[in-house]
Amino acid sequence: MGKIYNRSLPSEEIDNSSACFGKYTLKEYLELIKAFHSHVAPGLLAGGIMVDIAMRGLPAGILFNAFCETYKCLPDAVQLLTPCTVGNGWLRVLDFGRFAICLYEKNTGRGIRVFLDAKKIRDLRAINTWFFKLQPKNLQDPNLLFAEIKRAGETIYSTQKVKVLDQHLEKKRIGERSICKICGEAYPANHGIICRACQGQIPYLSEN
Repeated sequence: MGKIYNRSLPSEEIDNSSACFGKYTLKEYLELIKAFHSHVAPGLLAGGIMVDIAMRGLPAGILFNAFCETYKCLPDAVQLLTPCTVGNGWLRVLDFGRFAICLYEKNTGRGIRVFLDAKKIRDLRAINTWFFKLQPKNLQDPNLLFAEIKRAGETIYSTQKVKVLDQHLEKKRIGERSICKICGEAYPANHGIICRACQGQIPYLSEN
């Protein structure tokens, strides 16, 4: 059997790095991750680097929105390091399962997409093992993984200039509300004659 590692925190050597993530040092960013995400995840360290790359690829002073192409880790990196959040509608999460983000100017849709490039991590054992889930998490060495992500820096990511399609530039609005004839709660009228929960999409059952 392989060695079982404590995955709670990266090493002090990583904490004391002088690398910066937006206005934060790496140590400060790791503390933000721990407070917001509940634990220091390697995907958020990688995500912070990706956000920094994307931010530098945008013109200064513009208003921008964001896409994340996975629900895993990356949305939290965007929310920690930019004004874009799910709540204010400036961040949208697309369930593509690709480890990628896109930051783009609100009106023109022109922006930059950043992704972790699988071709560039083939020789990086810890990152490759983590990214492709070649070992269970409890058998991976988090200190080695964090050190490898930090040492790799920006070299394991690729970028693309993109133009967001016009239909995705329009901010979705709730519009008129109706009262559901089954549950009696208010819901967006464009969802149909009854709310989506009563259409069978609700993820839980009432125990009252």
